[in-house]
Amino acid sequence: MSTKRTWLLGTLLWAVACKEPEANQPIPIEQIPGHDSLAQDTTHKESPRLVPAEAYIRSYLTLFGGLTALQAQTQLAAGGSGLFDSWTAYLGALGLPNYAADLSRNSQTNALMVASFERLGIALCDKALEKDLKASPAVPIDKRLIFNFEVPPTAVDATGFADRFAKLHRKFLGYPVKLAPTDRTARFFALYGDTVKRHNPMGSRFTALEAGWAAVCQGLIRHPEFQLY
Repeated sequence: MSTKRTWLLGTLLWAVACKEPEANQPIPIEQIPGHDSLAQDTTHKESPRLVPAEAYIRSYLTLFGGLTALQAQTQLAAGGSGLFDSWTAYLGALGLPNYAADLSRNSQTNALMVASFERLGIALCDKALEKDLKASPAVPIDKRLIFNFEVPPTAVDATGFADRFAKLHRKFLGYPVKLAPTDRTARFFALYGDTVKRHNPMGSRFTALEAGWAAVCQGLIRHPEFQLY
C-alpha cells in the first residue's frame, strides 16, 4: 500500500474515531411497535420507611445542642417527666441491636419504631422549650437551640406566627415553608391556637403559650418529611 493511501486511510479512521456519538434519545414506550397498548405501572413500589436509627439519633442530638448520647440521656431523664429514662430501654424499640439481650438489628420499619422516635421527639421538644424559654437567667435569643425568636407574653396572630414558624420549619425540615406542598403554615397555626385555647395548666409545667410552641415543635419533629424517606 502506498504511503499516500496509508495516510488517507489513517485520516479517515481518525475522523471516525473522533466523531461525537449521537445522543441517545429516549423513545416513549407507546412508539415501540407492539407496545402501543401496553399498560404501564408507575405506582410507588416501596412504602415509606425510617432511615437507620443511628442517623435519627445523631440528627436529634445535633438539633438539640450537639450533645453526646449520655449527655442527652442525663438531661432528658432529669426532672422525672417520665418521657425518657435511658437509651437501653429504647434500643429494641428504635430498631438498634441490643447485644446484652442477644437481639439483632431490626431491618424492617414498623409502627413501634415510629412511635418510639415520636416519643423521643416529644421529650426533646419539651426539654428544648424548658432550656430556651424557662431558664433562669433567660437565654439570649441567639443562644437558644430551637426557639431562637422572641416569644411575646400573649398569643401571636397569623402574621406573627408565620415569621416564627418559618424559622422552625427550616430548622427541622431544611427548606423554606413557602415551598411546602400544602397550606402548612395555616395548619400549624391552627395547631398552635387550639393548643393555647385548650391547654389545662393544672399539673403542667408549661403555660398555655409555652404549650402552644411545644406542640408546634412536636408536630415538626414528628412530620413524615422528617421521619421517613
